[in-house]
Amino acid sequence: MKRYGNLYSKIIAEDNLRLSHINARKGKGFYYEVQEVDEHLDERIEELGYILDPVSKIYVPSPYSKYRKKDGKKERDIFKLPYYPERMIQWSILQVLGPILIRQFTADTFSAVPGRGIHSCIADIKKALILDPDGTVYCLQCDVRKYYPSINRDLLMGRYEHILKDKDLLWLIGMIIYHADGNKGIPIGNYFSQYSGNFYLSGFDHWIKEVKGVKYYWRYMDDIIILSNNKAYLHELRKEIEEYWQTILDLEMKRNWQVYPVRDRGIDFVGFRMFGDYTLLRKSICTNLENRLSTVYDKFLAGEELTYSEWCSYNSYAGWLLYCDSYGLEKKYFDPVREYCNNYYINNVKGGKTDGCTQKCPVYC
Repeated sequence: MKRYGNLYSKIIAEDNLRLSHINARKGKGFYYEVQEVDEHLDERIEELGYILDPVSKIYVPSPYSKYRKKDGKKERDIFKLPYYPERMIQWSILQVLGPILIRQFTADTFSAVPGRGIHSCIADIKKALILDPDGTVYCLQCDVRKYYPSINRDLLMGRYEHILKDKDLLWLIGMIIYHADGNKGIPIGNYFSQYSGNFYLSGFDHWIKEVKGVKYYWRYMDDIIILSNNKAYLHELRKEIEEYWQTILDLEMKRNWQVYPVRDRGIDFVGFRMFGDYTLLRKSICTNLENRLSTVYDKFLAGEELTYSEWCSYNSYAGWLLYCDSYGLEKKYFDPVREYCNNYYINNVKGGKTDGCTQKCPVYC
C-alpha cells in the first residue's frame, strides 16, 4: 500500500487556495458571504495562509449550524459551515487529496465521485440487466442504519493514517473529523464528509469484489445492491456483510434489507425503478413532482409569476425525466407549463434576477 506525503504544502499554496474559491463558489455567486470573499479575495487568501501555517497551526473549525431536512419519509440533521473559511479550506484539501482517495475506490463506488453520479450508476445497472438477464434474476438491497452519524471517527482517522504520512495534513483532517459534537459520526452536509463517507466503506468494496468475488455490485454512499441468479446465495452473503460491518466498521445494517426478484418489482435505487428494458421514476419522487408542478400550473392559470425556487423545482424535475421513460408525465405536467417556465428563465434567471432565493436560504442551491 503506497502512503502519500508532502501534500500539505500543495494544499496551502496560494494558487490552490485561490482555486478553492473558484470551485466552492460555483452556482453560489449571489450569496452575500461569497460576494464578500470576491470583494476581498487577496486579504482572505492571505488570512487562510496564516491560519493554516504548518508551524503555528492556529486553525480552529467554526461552529456548525444545524437544521432538519425532510427527504421523503426520512428526516435528517443537516450541518452547515460558513463559506469562509470552512468551505474554501475543505475544497483546498480535496483538490489535492481527492484524486488520491478516488484511487482507493472500486469502479462500483458512486456518489460524490466526479463522473460517477446517479446517472452513470443507473446506466451501469441497466447495462447489466439487459446484457445478462439470467445472471441478474435476484437483488439483495441493504444499507447502513444512520450511516453518517454512526461512522467511528477513530477508525476513519486510522484509514487516513494508513494512506497518508503527511503529519500536517493528518492534523488538519483530524481537526475536521473530530470537530462535530458527540463521540461518533461525521456531519451530513459537510463537503469533506462526502469523500470521507465513501472512503470509510472503500475497504468493504474491495472485500466484496476481490475476496467474495461478487460480479454485480453497486454502492451509492451506504446504499448497496447486489445481483445474482441464486437467491439462497444472496441471503448468505447478506449475513456475511452484516458481520463485516459490525466487526470491522462498527456499523449496523438497517433492518429493511430485502432479497427479491428483479423482473417482478424492478430495482428501486437512486431515485428510479429499473426493469432493464425500461425505467420509471420512483413513486415518491413522482408524487412530489405532481404536487410541485400542480402548484406551478395553478400560478400559470392565475396569471401570477413564478418564484426562483419554483423554477428550480421545474428545472430539476425536468432533469430527472431525461433518464427514465416519462412520456405520460411530460404530457400531463410539463407541456402545459413549459412555455410559462421558459419565459421566467429568459426574463429572470438568464437576466440575473433570483428574487425567490437569497443568501438566507438554509442550503446552497
